[in-house]
Amino acid sequence: MTSTLSEDDIEKLFSGAPQFFARNESHFYGAPHPSIAFLFDEELEIRDLTDHVQIQDKAWGAITAWPHLTRDAEHDAAAKRQEHDKHKAHFHIKCRERPNMMSMSGLEKGTMGYQAALELPTGDSLEEEQFGFESLGTKAKVIVEARTQMMSHSGMLRRISEPELLGRLQRNSDIYRDNDLKTRTCVESYQDLFHDFMRPASATTTDQTDQYGLHNQIRALLKCLGVANVWIDFSRVEWRIRLGQVLWGENDGDELDDDTAIHDTDDSRERAEEKYWLLMQILLATELLIRLDAVTEGIEYGVTGIRPIDVVHFERAASQMVKWSLLLARSWLDNIEIVKEEDVTPQQLPRPPPGRGSSWLATLASKVTNRYQKKSPVPPYHFTIKGRHGQRQVDGLTHFAKRLMWPGIDRYETKISENAHLAAEEASGRRMSSLSVRSLQSSYYGAWDITCNHGKHKGRAQAQRRRLAAALHESGWLTKSYVFGLVLPGDSLYHYLMATLLENDTEAMAKLGPFANLSGGFVYSGKSFWSSNCVVGRVLAAGKGAADCMGWISTDVLPDGIEDGWLTIEVEDVADDMAQLGKKARLWGKKKVERDSSILGSGKENSVQARDFIIPHENKYAMSPPKVYAELLSLDLNSTPEPVTATPLSEMVATATVEHCTKCPELKSYPARLKFFVSIGGGKEEEHEFSLTYDVNFVTAHPCAPSQRVRVVKSPTSPAPAQSADCFADATSNIARSGFRTAQLGHPLHNSYEFTVLHISELVQKPNKTLSEFLADSCFGKSGSNRVLVIDCITGFAEQPQAPAFERVMTPSSSPILDRKGSFSAAARMHLESQKMQFGSDMEIMVRAICAQRGWNAIISRRKRSCLACAIREAGALAWKVIIRVP
Repeated sequence: MTSTLSEDDIEKLFSGAPQFFARNESHFYGAPHPSIAFLFDEELEIRDLTDHVQIQDKAWGAITAWPHLTRDAEHDAAAKRQEHDKHKAHFHIKCRERPNMMSMSGLEKGTMGYQAALELPTGDSLEEEQFGFESLGTKAKVIVEARTQMMSHSGMLRRISEPELLGRLQRNSDIYRDNDLKTRTCVESYQDLFHDFMRPASATTTDQTDQYGLHNQIRALLKCLGVANVWIDFSRVEWRIRLGQVLWGENDGDELDDDTAIHDTDDSRERAEEKYWLLMQILLATELLIRLDAVTEGIEYGVTGIRPIDVVHFERAASQMVKWSLLLARSWLDNIEIVKEEDVTPQQLPRPPPGRGSSWLATLASKVTNRYQKKSPVPPYHFTIKGRHGQRQVDGLTHFAKRLMWPGIDRYETKISENAHLAAEEASGRRMSSLSVRSLQSSYYGAWDITCNHGKHKGRAQAQRRRLAAALHESGWLTKSYVFGLVLPGDSLYHYLMATLLENDTEAMAKLGPFANLSGGFVYSGKSFWSSNCVVGRVLAAGKGAADCMGWISTDVLPDGIEDGWLTIEVEDVADDMAQLGKKARLWGKKKVERDSSILGSGKENSVQARDFIIPHENKYAMSPPKVYAELLSLDLNSTPEPVTATPLSEMVATATVEHCTKCPELKSYPARLKFFVSIGGGKEEEHEFSLTYDVNFVTAHPCAPSQRVRVVKSPTSPAPAQSADCFADATSNIARSGFRTAQLGHPLHNSYEFTVLHISELVQKPNKTLSEFLADSCFGKSGSNRVLVIDCITGFAEQPQAPAFERVMTPSSSPILDRKGSFSAAARMHLESQKMQFGSDMEIMVRAICAQRGWNAIISRRKRSCLACAIREAGALAWKVIIRVP
């Protein structure tokens, strides 16, 4: 029973099946854009299926520049208002972070989505560092000369005083919020821009019919912000993180290392000058943005004199650096408030009202240190930078802590509220650190390289993920960056959240110390916490009771014999990953991505037949495989780790001005391994050990929805379905009839796709067999270049015993992880994704550990969420060779 499938038949067969794409978008810079679509479905329930979690809190929305809805917008009035404001007629900045940070949080804990997996090898972190900006202070000669020229009589800018600069920023914020630029004439806005701030240049006057129009003003601002060697380029990841350090960093231990050649300065004058130029850049970007918003609104409401093509020209004229400056301007205008205040003595400060409901974190403010005083005898005044949404950010912080089940979170949350009155008592708005923490800080002053590559500085162009370490102290620049909400798209929010949590928990700071490896992990108060940048976290996230939130994983699995403190894990890069970075990345082969994942395989649309398809299934055994029981014993870190001396960046980079480094912390890099008790077929339990050698990644297989418009019919001449292909009856006669419930067996797979199913028991019993040997096993026939390995963790899976009679008797040397409760508090359960709550086991930890030991990137395909056929096609799109099927 064979027939050629019509276009209508194909649509019915593959209804609910995701299709994988990579397409160029002319207005976006760089590599093609990966996407997933359900081309044969109109139901929103299907089209809205994603492989990543929704952003859970409005305080975390800044992590991405992609359009999104936060989960709390569904039930929070303030979040709804904020979402409504976003949909006003604003200029759309066509600039995105890479990888997409929403896709970096897959539905499965410790995983990412399809888009992030393809974008990571072409990510922003691979960009070379900005030339000439190796210091937070003095810049290279070419930068100094370009800035001098910019401020000269022949340049584009006039040097205004810092109070005037801050005053203009304050005024721009009012214009932005009141939306009143349209009420001013073009002549007024032109004179305001050019007579006091910028110098008019005839070269930027493109509209001769309206010399004072917004068109010419926008052109001048675009040209000024696009000048090379003057402005910070925030398309470079290192400066997105260091933004807050320039604005709020002080010379008292506010140090950071992000694997770059940027070093700090101990010269307060240099810091002030760099802050001035950053504020000038923000001012120019806000001037540009409010004009672009006005133009966009004019088009929206039909204002004469403004053409849609003008906006297109503006977009094309804006470089990546300018677009990132506009993203910064939007973040500044949405989140930052500048207040002009008179200086008062402590006695003049009003007493705070008792029992205030907000916290001192929420009211945190930063007084600009430069004072301005007129010749007339008036009191000096200062400008204070405040966050507009302090309570929102603090709520997001406590939400983050609850999701991670932070030790003592109830006490921690109460403490924040109790300290509310302290903010008002501080004239400067800056709370000093406690004596104990500051005494620790003084020992660690400087910046460090933490690549842990045996003392050798790893080339920046060869790292998919940015490694970050920082010196923490209460209300430092990391806390201010988060609480003020001045966050640019990218993974910096991951670091800000954890750093803010630690900086404001004095007990944690006392136990962990001020030096934080924010790309590793730490043990604290009976739990371990791991960055998603660390492979240990990505593996342990598969366990029951683990929590995954905003780039951090918490678990009650503790390393044996390790006390509270920070951990650095030694791993090796996967060779295939390193060979496919930048222009060599899979994503650039967009046609191959789509061809290798096509629903029709190698078939032609007008000649594909029903017999060309099968229904793949992991249970393809002649004899039932043995049941497998796995129990995690311990996480072991090498008892004699190799010490890696942290190297001051000034010793690696020849610079004119270097930081002082009185003491460099010595980091210990630990190789990690996991031990399991494994029983196969009810036999004797044996101990198995798996080293987490390679920095592998895991991807959540994209969910699919079984088609409700066809049913599968086995041909009378075909063998059993578990052994070979099923044939499809003519699709037109297979539509579900009245009273017939279709069998939900998943989607069909073209027979050009090759796969090998391997039961987990066989994988455990053959520790020395390579991936190519598994794929070329004679039992499964000849291996093709696109063959993938499907690791079956479903068939014969033995649940861990729950009754007390089956609990293992603990010995004094046993790891405490065997007594894990895995329960969530009601508050933590409230917002935790259901997809992440109900799954997880020691078996899943073990299979991920095996992949980490062997260097296999793997797709996690969960039964009833995604079918095997769609997972195999996704593996083709990613060019990955391993799929893990879990129950």
